[in-house]
Amino acid sequence: MKACPICGRLYPMDAGFCPVDGAQLISATQVPIQATGDDPRVGQMLFERYQVRRVVADGGMGRVYEALDMIERRNVAVKVLHAEVARDPVQVARFKREFAVSKELPHDHIVEVLDFKPTADGSYALIMEFLYGEELRATLDREKGLSPARLVRMMSQVAIGLDKAHALKWVHRDLKPDNLFLCQTADGDIVKLLDFGSVKDKAEGAKKLTVMGTTIGSPYYMSPEQAQGLETLDHRADIWALGAIGFESLSGQVPFQGRNGPSILLEILTKEAPALSSRSEGARYPVPATLDPVLERAFKKVPALRYDAVGEFADALGHAYGLNGHHHEWAETAERELGEQIQAQLSTLMKVPPAARKRTAQDDFFGEGDALGEVPRAGSVATPGQTPESASIHGERLSVAGLPARPFSPVMWMVVGLAFLLIAVLIAVVL
Repeated sequence: MKACPICGRLYPMDAGFCPVDGAQLISATQVPIQATGDDPRVGQMLFERYQVRRVVADGGMGRVYEALDMIERRNVAVKVLHAEVARDPVQVARFKREFAVSKELPHDHIVEVLDFKPTADGSYALIMEFLYGEELRATLDREKGLSPARLVRMMSQVAIGLDKAHALKWVHRDLKPDNLFLCQTADGDIVKLLDFGSVKDKAEGAKKLTVMGTTIGSPYYMSPEQAQGLETLDHRADIWALGAIGFESLSGQVPFQGRNGPSILLEILTKEAPALSSRSEGARYPVPATLDPVLERAFKKVPALRYDAVGEFADALGHAYGLNGHHHEWAETAERELGEQIQAQLSTLMKVPPAARKRTAQDDFFGEGDALGEVPRAGSVATPGQTPESASIHGERLSVAGLPARPFSPVMWMVVGLAFLLIAVLIAVVL
């Protein structure tokens, strides 16, 4: 390993200069550790293996250090719980579970957790692979949005990582820009999912670490069922969260807003998300209306009406930008190439008008009806002069949710509703 003589950061042997301060890198063993009196761990050898070099970050749960693995000769991230957190058995169990979960998952797009150990001072440490880059939150704060190609590539990679976890019946439950780490490369970001400590195991007989009725996660990205602390929560809560992340990445604002946690959750439980295209004014990149039905389906109040897999959501997102193929291809396609493909379709996509949004309380229960109108399916673009209502793909008319348009009219839905009411009354009389 090499190190920067100014900031102390560690780099691979093929690196030449520190991108932070421009200093020429030298052998890590020749760079003295810049110990600080504020943190006695800096300069220590943890577990007779990890030489702590510097503090990387400090959060609510613990402090993260960069350390040199003296055996593997590589840098690692060491996350140590704060003393007060280490006294909470539930938090410690979640910390340990992050290590256990990591062992079962592929790490192309999920951070690898290498070890879990108790420290000599009564805390606990996770040793993880060290990542170069920044969290999506930092990117959004600085750039105020992502380009379409960068977003599609990011969501495609997230889908690959999450679909593997979901197949094992694990729900992340805390997806937010802070937990998506972007490792920059010449071809674009390599995304790594962080923090599986809050994962909910939906497998039969799995140990539960959440008290009934409590919630875990950031309010801005919580699904309705998660906001209520329902035990029925499943992988589709993660799809809702990714919809919120996508909405923020394109518009620069979260879909549900409020002054505090309770007011945000009230918005989520009682209101519909605005159409993304209606929040696009001032956005850094063009937002075609073809994205509206994609996010609208991700924000369904009833989980069964959302996408059934993250990969399905990522595919719909790419198709809404006019891309052909699927997320496994886009995850590996260079960002520049994706950008060229999207740009070739964008002028046509921007001519597609937003669909009429006349939602009723029955929409999420019965599914979409004619009241919503129709738009081209993600991947199908209305040509100039073609109305959204007449757009089709392979000759099939499609609704805003990307599903075959239903023949029921609002009157028919009223009849169905009255029939349900009549059945309920008859059952009550019989009982």
